[in-house]
Amino acid sequence: MLYSVRGKLIAIESNVAVVECGGVGYMCQTTMNTLKAVKLNTEVTLYTYLNVREDAVDLFGFATKAELETFKNLISVSGVGPKAGLAVLSELSPEQVAMAIASDDLKTITRAQGIGKKIAQRIVLELKDKLAKAAKEDSSFAQAVQNSVNVSTGNVPKAIEALGVLGYSPSDVSPVLATLDSALPVEQLISLTLKQMGRQ
Repeated sequence: MLYSVRGKLIAIESNVAVVECGGVGYMCQTTMNTLKAVKLNTEVTLYTYLNVREDAVDLFGFATKAELETFKNLISVSGVGPKAGLAVLSELSPEQVAMAIASDDLKTITRAQGIGKKIAQRIVLELKDKLAKAAKEDSSFAQAVQNSVNVSTGNVPKAIEALGVLGYSPSDVSPVLATLDSALPVEQLISLTLKQMGRQ
């Protein structure tokens, strides 16, 4: 399994970035957000996902770990393939996807090309359930909540749920969120948490 590719970005096409590593050009299908974040003929690192099917092997690359994790969560939803995952992340940032799921905002998700209301509903339903289950199974999460009243007040619970969409467990983010003002908007809480964790 490939974790990432690092090298010179030698070509950009529609939703494709080609990274040369050791004389080999790796064609990575990607999002518009990643393409905006990288520059041609510069050294880049793309976090990758290898999708193996009967008739093809596709490599997907993303500028951030958060975008990769969001992509993997999106394609875990029944009826959502890699093409739809790329469409959502070309229209929305990982933080916006997380916010939309946490707040049942179907309208935002349907802004992505080819994503209708039914698929948007499935994304919200399945990923919300997945997050709720993860929170219940994470026993250290309960301890973290007990240790900080801040974590259960204001917009913090929504931020915890949204960060779960990005692949972070409640026990990872709760200590950071406990230090922030719970009255801040959810999107700002997410952004500040990712910055403090050094993974944005």
